[in-house]
Amino acid sequence: MIPMTAAPPDRLPLPLLTTEARVVLRNRYLAKRRGATGRETPAHMFWRIATDIASAELRYSKRSRLPHAASRFYEMMARLDFLPNSPTLMNAGRSLQQLSACFVLPVEDSLASILESVKSQALVHQSGGGTGFSFNRIRPRHDLVASTNGMASGPISFMRVFNLTTDVIKQGGARRGANMGILQIDHPDILDFIALKRNPAEMTNFNLSVGLTRSFMRARKQNRFYALINPRTGLAVKRISARMVFDRLVDAAWESGEPGVLFLDTINRANPTPRLGRIEATNPCGEQPLLPFESCTLGSINVSNFVLERPDGPVLDYSRLGETVELAVRFLDNVIDRNRYPLAEIEAATKRTRKIGLGIMGFADLLIRLRIPYDSDQALAVARRLMQFLKSQAHRASHRLAEERGPYPALHRDRAHTSGILRNATVTTIAPTGTISIIAGCSPGIEPIYAIQTVRTVLNGRQLVTRHPLFMRMARVEGLDLDRIQTHLDAAPSIRDVPTIPSHLRLLFPTAHDVAPEHHVRMQAIFQRYSDSGVSKTINLPSTATRQEVARALLLAHELGCKGLTVFRSGSRADQVLSCTKTKSC
Repeated sequence: MIPMTAAPPDRLPLPLLTTEARVVLRNRYLAKRRGATGRETPAHMFWRIATDIASAELRYSKRSRLPHAASRFYEMMARLDFLPNSPTLMNAGRSLQQLSACFVLPVEDSLASILESVKSQALVHQSGGGTGFSFNRIRPRHDLVASTNGMASGPISFMRVFNLTTDVIKQGGARRGANMGILQIDHPDILDFIALKRNPAEMTNFNLSVGLTRSFMRARKQNRFYALINPRTGLAVKRISARMVFDRLVDAAWESGEPGVLFLDTINRANPTPRLGRIEATNPCGEQPLLPFESCTLGSINVSNFVLERPDGPVLDYSRLGETVELAVRFLDNVIDRNRYPLAEIEAATKRTRKIGLGIMGFADLLIRLRIPYDSDQALAVARRLMQFLKSQAHRASHRLAEERGPYPALHRDRAHTSGILRNATVTTIAPTGTISIIAGCSPGIEPIYAIQTVRTVLNGRQLVTRHPLFMRMARVEGLDLDRIQTHLDAAPSIRDVPTIPSHLRLLFPTAHDVAPEHHVRMQAIFQRYSDSGVSKTINLPSTATRQEVARALLLAHELGCKGLTVFRSGSRADQVLSCTKTKSC
């Protein structure tokens, strides 16, 4: 419990929250208050966070401090223009004070290292973070263990230990741990890894990704064999068909949605600190490639809040958006100083590069407000201009902070960012924003809307039924029979084929499965072009999608420079979070 938190000044706005947002906040975020009954209010929560993060300003000279920082941070959050990742919302100004969502931990090829990583994972999960691991250094199954004269059990056996540990650690009392497990395509156990999630009982606390290389992709294209390499010896142990392995990967992704893929060479071409090492792993949702022991604090701007209605039509308010970007970058940099890290190694690695990840949410809602269908070339053009602007403004803000406070310590001046010396090695990323988008009352990340009516399973199995507010508002303006529409919404996610709804509305509200897989990938690629880190996006496919469509999506993502890809065919997972009715996946 926390003491009574001071209320925000009366001149500051109170947050206007949806019913769904209030349910999520009460269940997961609002602190119990010592000396009073019940929990803090949402306004108290935002003021708690704002005052705590603003206190980092005192570390620096008066020249580099932001006047009235707490009030400005509060207003940015209370207006739902920007929200930080969940650990910051939960823990800032409280005893735990662990504020990062993303961590990568090393796993070396020894029992002592593996068990030390399990211990570190448990501490990170207990503090509210998620973890990513590369298991590529662990020797393959049946390899020699010289110390015992026995046979190695391989990386998958040890992954099960990490998975079990997650089962018994409840994050901060409110979040269940999440993990990313990665194995490179040339590891001898790669076929077993690819098939792992075809058993729904396996690795239930892990997302899995295969690390693909340029040499493998060339071998697949040329229909050649490639070498599997024992990481203990560095020697080839076998040569197998690249096309066969790729087809196995496609089959598994089609069947279960996993594994996803990471294009490791693409990731490392954008590595801002290559002299510190090669990046081999990401956070659980794949958008944050990190070096061992690095963490990253994320935050997202709700771009649907920045639309101006003008006589000649709606436009995006780039001026106000730019001001918010600059304030959000400062907020996230302050978080690094206010963070209480679960391990000393994590603190050292994080402060060496000071990585932050500023992204967006509400992109689908923005397009609707601009009267632009998501699955159109015009939407791709909006994405390009928006993300290009976000990156340039965010880098400018990080550069100004570097001038005031100094650059990140690991800055390699021979490989400085094109925008100059920065305070943060990475500045932009696109996160999934699953829960904070509910709080903000907007569509998640850069995804299209999942359905006009969505049933979301949240903590403790509670179901939240939501109907897209912009659709409902426009339907009322059009004078549509909402009871008749509701009958359809209960039965299907899409309105594309409902003749009683005007065609312009049907075009304006494409759902995830109305959007062609190629368009999904092209949208991701545009955002990736202007993201320092990665992009979390799901290529949603209908249940009728073929393996060939999955393969085409993976190949197009590689061709267009994406850092990774996740496909999900509806109904391929029994426990999916989103559905269109209380009993039916869509």
